[in-house]
Amino acid sequence: MSRYFVHESSFVDENVQIGCNTKIWHFCHILSHTSIGENCSFGQNCVVGPRVRVGNGVKVQNNVSVYEGVEIEDDVFLGPSMVFTNVINPRAFIQRKEEFKKTLLKKGCSIGANATIVCGVTIGEYALIGSGAVITKDVSPYALMVGVPARQIGWVGISGNTLEFRDNKAEDEFATYELIDENLKVIKK
Repeated sequence: MSRYFVHESSFVDENVQIGCNTKIWHFCHILSHTSIGENCSFGQNCVVGPRVRVGNGVKVQNNVSVYEGVEIEDDVFLGPSMVFTNVINPRAFIQRKEEFKKTLLKKGCSIGANATIVCGVTIGEYALIGSGAVITKDVSPYALMVGVPARQIGWVGISGNTLEFRDNKAEDEFATYELIDENLKVIKK
């Protein structure tokens, strides 16, 4: 008996590790040398790999491809049809696999539907990328990013809700936050 679920319409290549209680739904393809953690969910029509690492508790919605060069930490949310790239200047007639740039999604961040993450960036812990945003540079932890190209319009807490500051302090059910010189300091409860 398998410790994870893979729908019969999906393919899992050899040399793939899948953690307990992970669910891979319709029409997905998990390529070789990919590692997926526990309690993850992949909606229909996802492609992952090759050589991708996905942490625990990650939720990947429909129509998302996670390419080589992308690393996803625990508790990340990837909205429907969001897009990763892995080469800055792709050409159909030029092989550039040796030019793949690393993209890192840190713990707890969320990427909205139809957002695009240009390769070579790090998205900080618990950051929230709005639907349709285009990320072209690193994102600070807890930053709320929107637009094309994306710009920061505020801060979100661990809960994902926008933080309202009084005297440079805010809180949600998970933590207390303090803004010091435009940097967010987090004091967990």
